[in-house]
Amino acid sequence: MTVGTQMQQAIAGIQSAAATMKTFALETQDENAKKDFESIAKNLDESLQTLNGRQKYIQQQEPQYTKF
Repeated sequence: MTVGTQMQQAIAGIQSAAATMKTFALETQDENAKKDFESIAKNLDESLQTLNGRQKYIQQQEPQYTKF
């Protein structure tokens, strides 16, 4: 498995987790839980931005990894 493939899988996993947290936040009636889920989703979104930047850097440095 290439670095590009692994990075894409990591990004997809974080996107999925963030979406799940956002869904939980919308569905819960507990305000404390809602805040927790929203906070987790925000952290995941920030991590996703970092990983997307890292992926772009990898693609620039190692063009062979863009074939994933």
